[in-house]
Amino acid sequence: MVKGAFVKNHEDIEELKNELKKTRQKLMDQFYIDYLSSLPNLYKLRSDIESKEDFTLILLNIDNFKILNDFYGFIIGDFILESMANKLKDFFNNIPVYRLSSDEFAIVLDEKLDFYDLKKYLEKLSCVISHLEFKYANIDIFVDSTLSSSSSSSNENIFSKVNMALKYAKEEGLKIWIYEDNMNVADEYESNLQYAIKIRKALSSSGLTPYFQPIIENTTGKIVKYEALSRLIDGDGVVHSPDNFIPVAKKIKAYDQVTKEVINKTFEIFDENDLEFSINLSFEDIINQDIYKFIIDKLKKSNMGSRVTFELLESEKVKDFNQVVKFFNEVKRFGVKVAIDDFGSGFSNFSYMTKLSPDYIKIDGSLITSLDVDRNSQIVVETIVSFSKKLGIKTIAEYVHSSTVLSAVKSMGIDYSQGFYIDKPNPQI
Repeated sequence: MVKGAFVKNHEDIEELKNELKKTRQKLMDQFYIDYLSSLPNLYKLRSDIESKEDFTLILLNIDNFKILNDFYGFIIGDFILESMANKLKDFFNNIPVYRLSSDEFAIVLDEKLDFYDLKKYLEKLSCVISHLEFKYANIDIFVDSTLSSSSSSSNENIFSKVNMALKYAKEEGLKIWIYEDNMNVADEYESNLQYAIKIRKALSSSGLTPYFQPIIENTTGKIVKYEALSRLIDGDGVVHSPDNFIPVAKKIKAYDQVTKEVINKTFEIFDENDLEFSINLSFEDIINQDIYKFIIDKLKKSNMGSRVTFELLESEKVKDFNQVVKFFNEVKRFGVKVAIDDFGSGFSNFSYMTKLSPDYIKIDGSLITSLDVDRNSQIVVETIVSFSKKLGIKTIAEYVHSSTVLSAVKSMGIDYSQGFYIDKPNPQI
């Protein structure tokens, strides 16, 4: 009787072990499977490529998924993802396809393709997935995708390489992009990471500071105001241009802090004198409510509005000029003057002058640098100056780099000048 009970208990234990194994396997399957598409997920991809030596990794991202998901809702969004998963499974058949994130998929080929074979393969795949049409009820949904891969000789950091290629393709509006060892994408990423660190440290140690470039009146040659230009000084005392750190500041969401820091320091410095000064603002700054409130507060407390000029940068990127007009009408109540920077470049046009009623037009440096020898530049500048004078707007020439250019600027009746020939930007006034 005891013996029989022992056998029964032994059988129960074995059965329990088998159930536990099945449960464990089920949990492992769930851990490695994407519930929506039933495709293996990112964890499975990482596990699979760890055991491979020669393989090719391809990433696919749905270009307009966020727009479609926001517009139609998550039900149709899920339908799009399931449809894309099925499309890829059908196309690749026995080749593993993975869903990595919301709108991103991966394919792993069991061979290492060289650049030209890989390019042909991606072009073929791109034709298959371009302008896909999925139908949900009576809704026709059109989907486009971007592809990336790597022809790197080493699979070390392969996922990062292909990710960098995908990001580059998305930013440049390309259908496919292949990472190569001789590309500088990795260097750019490293540079961005370094600048991100420099920006964070500069914000906590007063390393962000304005430099000042004088602007002279052409008839008298006297300095009448200074333009404040942002600079970053790192721990080694190296001075960095905004062209290098501002784009990174935007990426790491520190741009607002940078803008406030430079504005704040500029106001502090000019509070100690009675000089006029100008500060650059982008369209981004103008529509940012936090920066707007900061500027208005500065103008109220400082009582320096009559000495301030705000310059609108990159006016061709303005999406809603009514917002710009509203902002500048508000600051003008404090006596602030307004300038349009880089006028004559890109898609800048004369309608901005009538809409914004600026006090100054800063003629773009690309027109000024060769003004003494380029007849086409002379014609464009003559037109800008003539139009400005009729509207009662003062003109400023940028990038005046030589005595002959300054002479040409003066002969055309431009009111003010700035540039390296006059003086370089300096931390001291």
